[in-house]
Amino acid sequence: MTKGIFNSSESLTLESGEILHGHDIAYTTQGKLNADKSNVVWVVHALTGDAHPEIWWKGIIGTQGFFDAEDYFIVCANLLGSPYGSTSPLSLRKDSGVPFYRSFPQLTTRDIAKSLDKLREHLQLPHLHVLIGGSLGGQVALEWSISLGSKLNHAIIVAASSKSSPWLIGFNQAQRMAISSDSTWAENTPEAGSKGLMAARAMAMMSYRNPKDLNSKQMDDSDKLDGYLASSYLSYQGEKLAKRFNAFSYWTLTKTMDSHDVGRSRGGIDLALQSIQAKVLAIGINSDLLFLAEEVQLISQKVSQGVYREIQSSVGHDAFLVEFEQLKTILISYFSEKNTST
Repeated sequence: MTKGIFNSSESLTLESGEILHGHDIAYTTQGKLNADKSNVVWVVHALTGDAHPEIWWKGIIGTQGFFDAEDYFIVCANLLGSPYGSTSPLSLRKDSGVPFYRSFPQLTTRDIAKSLDKLREHLQLPHLHVLIGGSLGGQVALEWSISLGSKLNHAIIVAASSKSSPWLIGFNQAQRMAISSDSTWAENTPEAGSKGLMAARAMAMMSYRNPKDLNSKQMDDSDKLDGYLASSYLSYQGEKLAKRFNAFSYWTLTKTMDSHDVGRSRGGIDLALQSIQAKVLAIGINSDLLFLAEEVQLISQKVSQGVYREIQSSVGHDAFLVEFEQLKTILISYFSEKNTST
């Protein structure tokens, strides 16, 4: 694996009209480019993910995964706004040398796709064979698929939609309300809002999991009056995220999810999806409460070359990070179909 940081000195004009004067993108690559650079697989991570898909998508990406580094040149970049090496709210402003914190500009999935395309050009990759992402990563991948045009063969969109629903936006807003209720949120320190972030993550976990999954894994003995397994589970998840993430990035990227709408300024969702030239595999999850299966299926119905497949799981939204064997089977089937080149 090779790690790199793309230092862009160019100004990035965002959809909001704000300008990011230069930015960094941390990224990893695995494998080797073939002679005609036709074996590129680009992975886009989810909300709190990073540029190491061989860890969080084991069995799908990397050695002995479906997309094996022996056969493909695999790229994964840390998204703008995320705290793992790319420009984020904790980065220093170019004009003042102090961290952005709350002054970090609003980002949309279109802005992030634009920044990824600048990295693609920097890496001198004229064409992507496969672009794959789940959740926020799927939103970004879908947005980027539109602008890539004929430069992309296959877009694989997992547990994501063409436009964020009021349900998703509502969950994200409740989480941001938890962050803003933290008395430290007004401070300009990296740790600001960390307690609120713990509560936000607990809320998020309730949307990432399905009630049946929690009932099967976190059920207590009937004689308990307190100290329930579900309570401990959510507290643990909140504490774990607060140790590796920060509230500013979480605030920024949930806002990014809210903004997702491929039809904006393109004449609507139908026209936007119809403009995608790549073949599209849309993968939904039957128990997903955050991105309903029918929202994912809609993508496959509106693009010119679309296929829909569904993961069957009691887990819920997080099944795309758990049901590796099902996901791998779907990919094998898709790339084995007639006229679908791997």
